[in-house]
Amino acid sequence: MSGLVLKLSPKERILINGAVIENGDRRSRLAIMTPDANILRLRDAIHPEDAKTPVRRVCYSVQLVLTGDSSPEDAKLPLLRHIEELSQVFVDPDSRKHLKLASEALVSEDHYRCLKALRALLPREDRLLAI
Repeated sequence: MSGLVLKLSPKERILINGAVIENGDRRSRLAIMTPDANILRLRDAIHPEDAKTPVRRVCYSVQLVLTGDSSPEDAKLPLLRHIEELSQVFVDPDSRKHLKLASEALVSEDHYRCLKALRALLPREDRLLAI
């Protein structure tokens, strides 16, 4: 079997190409065969009221592209600028690696991979803001 395999908990919700899908009462497993499907686990989503920090705001903007609420073309340049701004704060090699992956994914229009790379910075941002 190829493609993305999602293992869903009972009543777990996911967003696939703009449609919210809720699992039934039992655990299940879905195989997503379309390679360019936009998929977001709603339990992992950043909600608008939680997008209060720089990294969370950029993640939220990428999510809007995944949900179809923002066009990839319109979001591309602002997102690249925001990632560049983040690189002025996150200067350690590992953070730079994630920012580079996010930029490359954005340029290749792989928004899920971009979001995944940016989410890796969330714990670091939390530590920086806790000081």
